[in-house]
Amino acid sequence: METLESTSVEKEIALIAALRDMGSVIVAYSGGADSAYLAWAAHRAVGDRAVAITADSASLPESHKRDAEQFARTHGIRHEYIETREFDNPDYLKNDRDRCFHCKDELFARLDEVAQERGVATVVYGVNVDDLGDYRPGQRAAKLHQVRSPLVDAGLTKAEIRELSHRAGLETWDRPASACLSSRIPYGTPVTIQNVRTVDRGEDALRALGFRQFRVRFHGEIVRIEIAPEELDRALTVEMARAFTAIFKPLGFHYVTLDLEGYRQGSLNAVL
Repeated sequence: METLESTSVEKEIALIAALRDMGSVIVAYSGGADSAYLAWAAHRAVGDRAVAITADSASLPESHKRDAEQFARTHGIRHEYIETREFDNPDYLKNDRDRCFHCKDELFARLDEVAQERGVATVVYGVNVDDLGDYRPGQRAAKLHQVRSPLVDAGLTKAEIRELSHRAGLETWDRPASACLSSRIPYGTPVTIQNVRTVDRGEDALRALGFRQFRVRFHGEIVRIEIAPEELDRALTVEMARAFTAIFKPLGFHYVTLDLEGYRQGSLNAVL
């Protein structure tokens, strides 16, 4: 029986070969574990003919931008920003179940423009096999713009990407799953630059307290804090309750709450 290790190495070889066959590549790069691994693989495959491009958007946490820049510098990956204008789109701002489609549609349209201007053959993004079962309208935008998903084509799961990243010495191998700040706003509540920046400040403060996996969910005058189950014991103290209150009251929330189920990915999709 094949081990995860041997199988994943074969998949990595196939991934790098596929990227090499593309000739030149733009990687939609957020700095998370998947897109960082894909940017690293593309750099290995075609060198400076691969460029990792990050959306310069209010919906991307400032901490993610710093991490993305540092990773690219460390590994010699060409890295650029491109301005995206999803906050100018009323269909994005109204935050219905297709919000993610409008965001990715804007991003991929801008990356298409760059690819055409520079004669780059292919735009790729870091969706993996495990993502295919979740509700992700952004995948529809990728198909519309013919953006390739080489991690899926190689059959790579999240666990395998983490394993291969660890073997390659990539500091992103155990980076917690994340998503854009707009995903913290419940469907039907308008997304604004102000409320995503409020979420970003709150999450920066939780990170400074030493929490690793969490979400700040914006419910108008109520904030709902999700902390990973393995970290909940530390959160469930009177002292930490006071710390949370001291963080979130000045950000404009009237009520500060801790979700007793803890962090779970895509919790706002439960209403769909």
